[in-house]
Amino acid sequence: MLKKEYSEHNYNSISEDYSDRNSRKYNFTRICVILATAIIVAVCLFKFVNHFRIANEEESVIIAESNILSKNSLYDYNDTCAVVSDDFKFDCFPRGKSDQQSCEERNCCWAPTGNDSDSLVPWCYYPTNYNNYKVVNITQSRNGLIAYFNLSSETTYKENIKLLCMDVSYHTAQRLRIKIYDAENTRYEPPYPEIPAVHLNNSKINEPLVSDYGIVVAENQLGFAVVRKIDNVTLFDSRNVGGFIYSDQFIQISALLPTKYIYGIGEQRANLMLDMNWKIHTLFNHDSPPTDNVNGYGAHPFYLMMEKSGKSHGVFLFNSNAMDVVLQPAPAITFRTIGGILDFYYFMGPTPADVIAQYTEAIGRPYLPPYWSLGFHLCRFGQTLNQVIEVHNRTINAGIPWDTHWNDIDYMKNRNDFTLSDNFSGLPGYVEYLHKIGMHHVVILDPGVSSREPKGTYPPYDDGLKQGIFIKNATGLPLEGQVWNKDGGTVFPDFTNPKTVSYWIDQVSKYHQVVAFDGLWIDMNEPSNFVNGDWQGCIFNNSDHWENPQYVPAIEGGVLNYKTICMSAKQHSGLHYDLHNLYGFSEAITTQFALSIITSMRPLVISRSSFAGLGHFTGHWTGDVYSTWDDLKQSITDIVVFNMFGIPLVGADICGFNGNTTVELCSRWSQLGAFYPFSRNHNSDDCFDQDPVALGALVVNSARKALTIRYSLLPYLYSLFWKAQIDGETVARPLFFEYPSDENTYNIDTQFLWGPALLISPVLKENQEEVQIYLPNDTWYDYYSKIAIKSNGSTYTVAAPLDTIPLSIRGGYILPTQDPSTTTTLSRKNPFGLLIAPNVSGEAYGYLFWDDGKSLNVWENGMYNEIHFKYQSSTITAEVVTSNYLDERLVLQNITVFGIQANPTSVIVNGNAYQNFLYNKTEQALYFQTLNLDLFTVFNITWT
Repeated sequence: MLKKEYSEHNYNSISEDYSDRNSRKYNFTRICVILATAIIVAVCLFKFVNHFRIANEEESVIIAESNILSKNSLYDYNDTCAVVSDDFKFDCFPRGKSDQQSCEERNCCWAPTGNDSDSLVPWCYYPTNYNNYKVVNITQSRNGLIAYFNLSSETTYKENIKLLCMDVSYHTAQRLRIKIYDAENTRYEPPYPEIPAVHLNNSKINEPLVSDYGIVVAENQLGFAVVRKIDNVTLFDSRNVGGFIYSDQFIQISALLPTKYIYGIGEQRANLMLDMNWKIHTLFNHDSPPTDNVNGYGAHPFYLMMEKSGKSHGVFLFNSNAMDVVLQPAPAITFRTIGGILDFYYFMGPTPADVIAQYTEAIGRPYLPPYWSLGFHLCRFGQTLNQVIEVHNRTINAGIPWDTHWNDIDYMKNRNDFTLSDNFSGLPGYVEYLHKIGMHHVVILDPGVSSREPKGTYPPYDDGLKQGIFIKNATGLPLEGQVWNKDGGTVFPDFTNPKTVSYWIDQVSKYHQVVAFDGLWIDMNEPSNFVNGDWQGCIFNNSDHWENPQYVPAIEGGVLNYKTICMSAKQHSGLHYDLHNLYGFSEAITTQFALSIITSMRPLVISRSSFAGLGHFTGHWTGDVYSTWDDLKQSITDIVVFNMFGIPLVGADICGFNGNTTVELCSRWSQLGAFYPFSRNHNSDDCFDQDPVALGALVVNSARKALTIRYSLLPYLYSLFWKAQIDGETVARPLFFEYPSDENTYNIDTQFLWGPALLISPVLKENQEEVQIYLPNDTWYDYYSKIAIKSNGSTYTVAAPLDTIPLSIRGGYILPTQDPSTTTTLSRKNPFGLLIAPNVSGEAYGYLFWDDGKSLNVWENGMYNEIHFKYQSSTITAEVVTSNYLDERLVLQNITVFGIQANPTSVIVNGNAYQNFLYNKTEQALYFQTLNLDLFTVFNITWT
């Protein structure tokens, strides 16, 4: 235990005590202490300088470090509790009320921060010499190292792990893995996503991997730093920082970070650039409307960071247990998880796009959605079939582009899965009609199965019970909670059980024969529960160990089983305590597979619950957002962050789900929602209708105008999804992804891009008909007027009439388009076009990916077309890279070229004179019409 006088920092009172007894002796001693301290500091500085000199000169990836102060040293004199800044205090008492005695019992420092009891600065914090582990051995391999550490002192947390192994492996030149685990006992590790093993080139078996990073490992304690070698920037430094704890149900590691520019760590409402002011992000999947400081539907322990140089890196903690992630002003990060192991992946970038590509290469690339799913979707909770048909008719009559009608739980009998209410007996006929006119249908499907129907009357329960696929309580019987089922009992399929796959395929297949739906919407899959735990309260033997561990992250409700099932529940792959955050993900994998088997086509599955890797199987919507202007703005951050998480097919409920919208809000939200990658209007049963026609002319005009633009740009959007699948690119992205050297873009959360070329700048406040937009240093063209702005990185005021969303096209790009119709089925039959926006050098590039929009494995089977376009020196050319999809004739009719200064005197198309062009001097735009060019054939257009 630390001495009381050190923990209080009361050095003056110490001096007075000594002075009373012998002031001379004290002064002499004080001088000696000062001299000794100076010598120690000098030695440390010498070692520090020498260490980094060696680090720069040493070509080896591994550097063993003496137990010295690093360049991020927090302490300015030789006292373990004397801190230069409050920002560097790492909380030693993260839960409960601490006092000096309880703090010092943890071997930590006590220093109340002024008189403010609400101060975010921890009063109880770790000293600089806090160290529970000592190194036993470090062995270096050709592309990694293995280190063992012994527990040297117990902590107040129960069941400290006695012997730890740190396995450092260099997967690629840009990817590093550091895994810290119990060397003597097997602990839980997530069964998915399955991160593929990296096979090193055997021809270079004796050569170390040439990487972009270096590792600095502390010699006498468990600590390490990840260093970018090219510029010697320390990206993650856990040496002499915070308190490293590794116990059975509390694992903690802290690290200093290079900057405050951090993004990700979801799902929780937050700004795009995360708040470093003692902000806690709790990752524990939970059914609650998106609210500040409340854990949300998903868990993504991944962050992306921008460095001062404009480079970027990412960090992923592969751990599915409940956790808190704490950000503090140092800047620094602390991970606290209540199970599993520490399994870190580091992605070196160097660009933000590179980081996401490297991350999705590990967790799984996003899947290519069916083309029709990129159209507009309509849904609401609380409708009869007659009302559904009314909405259909009035939307069609208004000429609003629209592809898919959805049904919430209203269609179910007693709100039970795989049933059809008497009030919806005509639903199969309605779905058949939708298919005849080229539209589609999606139904909701909750994971919970009704458990109290009369025996033999409800096959989903009877079959599941017979096959033993439901999650079990601690006694081995099916755990029973309650969700929507009106009979009052719900059991939960265990999607980690291999037998559940055939069970789920069987249930979905049988229901698909009743209602021929095209996609499935899986909701309530955190899993949500209307009782805490189960009907019997999680009271079985030893359950308290799992329901109420020593440390509980900052979750809503304060207990782990709040609004979900018991942590002590048993699943095939382990305890729900470990698997909770994976429940929705495991359901998504099974549902996606079932639907692809049943339909033999590319499935659409939209899931509420999410975990890292979900985008490889499904899309996501952001849940029960509110009909407020604040939620409208927040949706931009949500969309781009989920793209960083590798889930590009994402959207928010247009006009909001909870609460009644207003005409103006819904008008502006319809404009923005038309540019969500997944575009759906949906609201609650206790609100009035908010489909566009229900709210009148302004919303109709806004929706029709914005969606018409969306449908014209679907070839561009679809091509972006293809690049996401093959290269891990984002579809919707923040400005800093394209301008990483422009610090002004780092915190812009009111604008976003489709790919690299289309800038969306919506109105996000009431009573505004103009908007301030930031245009980075580049050439930009107004989508509507075609006028160019050559920006040097400035803010501009642009007009935003009530029915119009401001859009800009970035110079240097060619966007493929298609004449829009009211469905994607009809649009796909129309001619193509190109929007060409030259950069300052008069050049532009683009590409088109095209397939049948529905088949499985088109990329793997090569059944697609890939066409590249180039504009340079008044010449447009096309290169057909792949042309294996021949079922449709692809005709290019129209081209618009922006930024043309003069009317051409002659135009040549494939060697022949061409007359059907138009030059608009005001717009400075050149239009080609009725070209009738075959996109399977190389073409050349030039003019003088």
